[in-house]
Amino acid sequence: MKLTTVLFDLDGTLLPMDNDSFTKEYFKLLCKKVVPLGYDPDELVAAIWKGTAAMVANDGVIMNDKAFWKTFAEIMGERVYDDMPVFDEFYRSDFNEAQHMCGKNETLIALVHDLKARGFKVALATNPIFPATATENRIRWAGFEPEDFELYTTYENIGYSKPNLEYYKEIAKRLSVQPQECLMVGNDVGEDLVAAQIGMRTFLLTDYVINRKNEDISQQARGNADQLRIHIDYLSSLE
Repeated sequence: MKLTTVLFDLDGTLLPMDNDSFTKEYFKLLCKKVVPLGYDPDELVAAIWKGTAAMVANDGVIMNDKAFWKTFAEIMGERVYDDMPVFDEFYRSDFNEAQHMCGKNETLIALVHDLKARGFKVALATNPIFPATATENRIRWAGFEPEDFELYTTYENIGYSKPNLEYYKEIAKRLSVQPQECLMVGNDVGEDLVAAQIGMRTFLLTDYVINRKNEDISQQARGNADQLRIHIDYLSSLE
């Protein structure tokens, strides 16, 4: 089937970063913001991880934000709902202090704009475990504007997360395309390459590979941004 749509992951793909180092910096900044409200930092981080697990396990009945805050409140208490404005303010402003942990890939920036000029649909399939404000900030860190993407997933606008196949099915549905029309580009073997199971073509960007289960990727299309461009041209030539 003709390739019409390219889906990109964000963290470690369009936004160069070491995930573990970034996460540490993110939690450090968040604790600095909200610990003065009376939260224990260790309990706070543990509760966020459990809330994240609730989003990963979400079955689409509710949006991910509802799944997160329900779990977070069960652990930290109902007071968290009163403190939501402080968390919102953090993602709008303080969160940007983590930008120094990330880079920009000029080749990928040019590629995204070129794909759009060539008529491809381009969407951001970033794991929807962050609020829209945080996702939009990270999009800008990477050298884009949110409007550059036909769709970008956040924890407010979808009820699934990676690696749930329903996440990828829902994206294809919202873009009005078949999975077979899509190429999913990402750096996480376990979260991004699973899209192949519903018929999407996949490409592993190797600059910041995450392969937690040490899966065999020897037969996987993979490489850097220049090799991705070549691969897309190759797929287009098959039509």
